[in-house]
Amino acid sequence: MKRHLVITATLVALLSLAPLHASAQAEGDQWRFALALYLWLPNVDGTLRFSVPPGASGSPSVGVGPNDYLENLDHALMLAGEARRGKWAIISDFIYLDFAGESSTVRSVGGSQVTVNQSTTTGLKGLVWELAASYTVAQSPTATFEVLGGFRYLGVEASVQWQLAGPIGQLPQAGSHSENVDLWDAIVGVRGRVKLGGGNWYVPYYLDAGAGSSVLTWQGMTGIGYAFRWGDVLLAYRHLYYDQKDDKLFQDFSFSGPALSVSFRF
Repeated sequence: MKRHLVITATLVALLSLAPLHASAQAEGDQWRFALALYLWLPNVDGTLRFSVPPGASGSPSVGVGPNDYLENLDHALMLAGEARRGKWAIISDFIYLDFAGESSTVRSVGGSQVTVNQSTTTGLKGLVWELAASYTVAQSPTATFEVLGGFRYLGVEASVQWQLAGPIGQLPQAGSHSENVDLWDAIVGVRGRVKLGGGNWYVPYYLDAGAGSSVLTWQGMTGIGYAFRWGDVLLAYRHLYYDQKDDKLFQDFSFSGPALSVSFRF
């Protein structure tokens, strides 16, 4: 992962101040801000199609997961925020995940199925950065509905170590390989919340879809939240999906799992 991309994305996420689930409405033309710290524990599931390793022939297709939450999560950093004025808001979300030793399987090499896989592990380091603007289309004492548009960046370093019962063509019996990919996708979506009864409980929702470097990417989130005077506490389930062309690294790849966040309004 390129260091300058990580630093830039971190600064923008902190300055943008925009949690995906936040919908505290501004009064008049005053700026209102929110900052959220959260923990997302996703399962990783999908297929990585690596290019041909040096000295070999045929591109290995590696199936990853699904694996248990926290089983292979080494490092994580997650921030989100919002800057709102009237019906307009700037939202941003920053995620860094580092998985090591993910249990995986070499499914095919150059299109030929592999049935002699013995031991294969995959490592993933990923940075997800989203920046978007939203507009409040409808608002009532019990619900809000916003439309949004922006972009999402995914930078991934994927590595694989394989152990086969025997060589497949010129692919050695054991070896390792790594690749980097940078994906930029335009996204559109909706978000908001629905209040439960007359108390402080509410149900947030978020959905986006887009394309660009990817054939398709989409993200969805919903859960249950409680609003305090100072901010919100939210327990949610979040799903992030990517798909690329058959010759690209990511094939039907998803990150999905529970998330717990605490946001502060000021």
